[in-house]
Amino acid sequence: MKNNKTTTSTVYEDSVHAYGRIWMAMALILMILVPVAICCYYSSWPPLTAVLKSLLGVAPMYWTVGIIEVFTFVPMLGTGGSYLGFVTGNLTNLKVPCALNAMEGAKVKAGSEEGEVISTIAIASSSIVTSFVICIGVFGLSFLQPVLESPVLKPAFDNILPALFGALGVVFISKNPKLALAPLLFMVVLFLLVPSLSSAVGVLVPVGALIAIGAARIMYNKGMLGDSPDEASKGDANA
Repeated sequence: MKNNKTTTSTVYEDSVHAYGRIWMAMALILMILVPVAICCYYSSWPPLTAVLKSLLGVAPMYWTVGIIEVFTFVPMLGTGGSYLGFVTGNLTNLKVPCALNAMEGAKVKAGSEEGEVISTIAIASSSIVTSFVICIGVFGLSFLQPVLESPVLKPAFDNILPALFGALGVVFISKNPKLALAPLLFMVVLFLLVPSLSSAVGVLVPVGALIAIGAARIMYNKGMLGDSPDEASKGDANA
């Protein structure tokens, strides 16, 4: 029975990787074809030196963020959720919060088989809803524009993202306030001193994670999170 389960899991993983790579390649090709099609239609091509000069200042940042997001988000989202999330985009501000909230509601752990399924379903649902809302916005833009540009509602639209992360933050911080204190204080002080870093969320997420891991290790060694290694070894010896 265990061998059958292992075989099924392996087949699933292989199929997800196969289809995921295909869709990732197709998405990359389509993204490149959009500017190529525009240049072909208007018979206007930018000079290669101008393209390289522009990429020199932008590409390294995206490379860094891309690598960091892979190492940070893939363990949370699982195989299927990661492929789907990276193809559809908006990981930090939409897909990751949806997946974490869904796993929290289903009481499953990230990285488990159950977490893999819940994460994939949550990200797929988020992608469908997002596409549906975008379609409504595109077709109804002329009707919605006065509402979206209303001075009365502007403060609400400006604070949608902070409200989303604030609600999620309360859930995870309340689980273990001791672990959340160090990265929370660091980020608050950092953003107060350098407000311009608020746009570098993708880079600062793993920084906060490393701070939380380091603080957790220190508190664990001091017995602030339960039995320290020394106390645990003494307990084993007494037993």
